[in-house]
Amino acid sequence: MGKFIKRYALEIYTVLAMMFMVVTAFMGNLSTIQRFVVVLNFLFILHEWEEGVYPGGFVDLISSLIDKDVSAETKKASRIPTGVLLITLTLLPFIFDKTPLFAVSIAVFACMEGFVHIMGIKIFGLKKKYTPGMVTAELEAVVGIALIVYLAVNHLAAWYDYVGGFFLFIALFACMQKTLTMMVGIRYRDMPKLIRKQLQQRRREKAV
Repeated sequence: MGKFIKRYALEIYTVLAMMFMVVTAFMGNLSTIQRFVVVLNFLFILHEWEEGVYPGGFVDLISSLIDKDVSAETKKASRIPTGVLLITLTLLPFIFDKTPLFAVSIAVFACMEGFVHIMGIKIFGLKKKYTPGMVTAELEAVVGIALIVYLAVNHLAAWYDYVGGFFLFIALFACMQKTLTMMVGIRYRDMPKLIRKQLQQRRREKAV
């Protein structure tokens, strides 16, 4: 069972996320925040496939940045912590749609996705202005910004909701990242050192 989950982690997440959308379609009377969450959930599905399968390759970019070979099995299994994060960020604001802190968390995540994929072009030194998953990441960012604007315009969130939502996202994201680094045999605290080392090496190669 464990091997099956590791091998088909992305497909399992996709089925669960699609089931969520089917259930919400029959619920009716969704709040605006819940509708935002459903849209983001759909974009998350598309993003995971664009980033990991069609055209895919984002994990390969990360592995090259930390100079660590990642097996095909580990690449597939890496979708497990990512799927858990996405499901958590989706269900919290949907179930507790009256608690703006959770809505802020999913909005911040969506905005961060768009930012990271744009910055990835420069970080990875890509000739093409595209990183795997970039198209859907930017769509996520647009929806995330729209959600924050909705909360602000309608005075639905206080300053502590924005601060708390941001740090909640950081905490959840850090847990996911720590799990991923453990899966590839790297200590989480060593990640910044490895990334800096690779970036410095690339700068020296360009300078030559």
